[in-house]
Amino acid sequence: MSDLWPRIEPLLAKVEKPARYIGMERGAQVPAHGPGKVAWLLLYPDTYEIGLPNQGLQILYEILNERDDAVAERSYAPWRDLDAALRAAGLPLFSVDSHRAAGDFDLLAFNLSAELVYTNVLNLVDLAGVPVRNEDRTNEHPIVIAGGHAAFNPEPLAEYVDAFVIGEGEEVVAEITEVVGAWKRGGQADREHVLHDLATIPGVYVPAMYDIEYDGPRIAAVVPRYPDIADRVDKRTVADLDEWPYPKQQLVPLIEVVHDRLNVEIFRGCTRGCRFCQAGMITRPVRERSAEQVRTMVEQGLRRTGYDEVALTSLSSADFSGIDRVVAGIVDDQDGTGGVSVSLPSLRVDAFTVGIASEIQKVRRTGLTFAPEAGSWRLRQVINKLVLEEDLYAAVDAAYSQGWRRMKLYFLTGLPTEVDSDTMGIAELAKNCVQIGRRHTKQASVTVSVGGFVPKAHTPFMWFGQNGVEELQRKIRMLRDDLRPHRQVNLKWHDPEATYAEGLMSRGDRRVGRVVERVWRAGGTFQEWSEFFALDRWLEACAAEGIDPDWYVTRHRDEHEILPWDHIAAGLHKDFLWQDWRAALAEHGLPDCRWTPCYDCGVCTDYALEHVVASPTAPAGGSQGTGQDLSRGGEVPVTLLPTPRSREAAKPTSATAGVSA
Repeated sequence: MSDLWPRIEPLLAKVEKPARYIGMERGAQVPAHGPGKVAWLLLYPDTYEIGLPNQGLQILYEILNERDDAVAERSYAPWRDLDAALRAAGLPLFSVDSHRAAGDFDLLAFNLSAELVYTNVLNLVDLAGVPVRNEDRTNEHPIVIAGGHAAFNPEPLAEYVDAFVIGEGEEVVAEITEVVGAWKRGGQADREHVLHDLATIPGVYVPAMYDIEYDGPRIAAVVPRYPDIADRVDKRTVADLDEWPYPKQQLVPLIEVVHDRLNVEIFRGCTRGCRFCQAGMITRPVRERSAEQVRTMVEQGLRRTGYDEVALTSLSSADFSGIDRVVAGIVDDQDGTGGVSVSLPSLRVDAFTVGIASEIQKVRRTGLTFAPEAGSWRLRQVINKLVLEEDLYAAVDAAYSQGWRRMKLYFLTGLPTEVDSDTMGIAELAKNCVQIGRRHTKQASVTVSVGGFVPKAHTPFMWFGQNGVEELQRKIRMLRDDLRPHRQVNLKWHDPEATYAEGLMSRGDRRVGRVVERVWRAGGTFQEWSEFFALDRWLEACAAEGIDPDWYVTRHRDEHEILPWDHIAAGLHKDFLWQDWRAALAEHGLPDCRWTPCYDCGVCTDYALEHVVASPTAPAGGSQGTGQDLSRGGEVPVTLLPTPRSREAAKPTSATAGVSA
């Protein structure tokens, strides 16, 4: 492996933010390459500012470097100026830790946090000097793998990524390292051999090991090519977070990045059952880190990094058992040191209290974002976001009473069964929140952020045909016109055209991969950045490939259609998801299953994991713990859901199965 720094350094004087590319951050590992070590290059397919705070990448970075048989370095997507400069100089993509050429590593491992980064993945593979299509790679090329939430529908990148990690990666990276290490020691026999061996690892999907059969536009079958390859790839899940207190040395960036603070993950999973939320579905079951470990990670992390702000991260941070005591303990622990501010990035409206508000504002009032998601109670029952308006108003009042002057409300539009009165309910809620705030301060204001809904794989809404561009634009215009006279409400929205392209990737099959390639070859990198996104480029690519994008984006699916990700198992029984979809259409909400009888979604039985809750007592607040069907006022009608399967019938898997990246 060679150090490219002498040739890279002269280029940095000519590009924006050269500190993106020099490494040497506090917390950075010192890579020790050598014989017998499998070399990983962990890549985030967006800029340094977006990618460096990613906890999944940092966790795997530390875990791999603790192994005697592995070494890991990092790289991020170079901005367009350096990309062009590297290509003009004949230089490849490189690691930021030791500035080694990406092509010298054994594995290029991507984090797929969103679908619109797919063109960047292809660009980085090409910049590394590796053939873009996996069929063109030889034994001398690195193995290209990917993980993350978007990998739960891997098919759009099936011709470009050699292997996908489905689920959480803390443990599976060790098994991948061992397989690749054995392949190297054996003289790197035919590439097909190592791909086959990777496909036998639980939680690893190798597209080349599967043939797709079509019946017209629909998928007819997904067939493994070898008898020892599973017909279904089950996700990997870490059973006990306390066994994985990572990252132990969070990276401290050299320049300003998003989420520039100490981040401590307090639990994984969510059983609230929001039907639109892929993260909540695919990360089940709930696994809480112990409160003692949280405080230890915060204390040690603040001391190492020098940060004065800590974010307690999860899908719904206020649901953590005893969150009030944890926040108070962190604030008290830092008393006399200048103070530390605590933020809870994922706040459930019905779990936010005056007590939490008073604790997190003792040092500094960090930003507050609440996510009602829908503008009416009817629609919130459809999506199973069982937040009452009085819950929202109580949370808003609690925040303003503790000195906040502004907050952010997040909504989706284009949800199943949505009508105009639901859409206009967004504006009404925002105006009412401002009025509540004005009881406490004349400067009260609310920012309303509206995103177009994209159905995701492994959710009850995966059968829904999403709204098209024109319909989403119409709904945004309605809100904009209604809120224009109200200066205290600031409306922001996601581009409906980008939402359409995201929908194509979210539920696309293997055939749409060539669309991604065409968009990339036409210069379409950084598609998550509004200044570089152009829907026309995507539509032209679809036309060139004979793809009807509406067939993928706006078409409703039926119960018996084989979906592109049906051979990928997130732990949720498909019949459970279908029944939940039917319950949504009936406007039927179901409360959090942590506090009710099991709905048998499949996760706990199929993964030999208990329904993990740190405290047997439901936290106070909102609708949780009622055991009631909130849409109809009666007991939960469990007959709507599949009959529970016995543990004997569940497929046995290791309880120590292990990402995430």
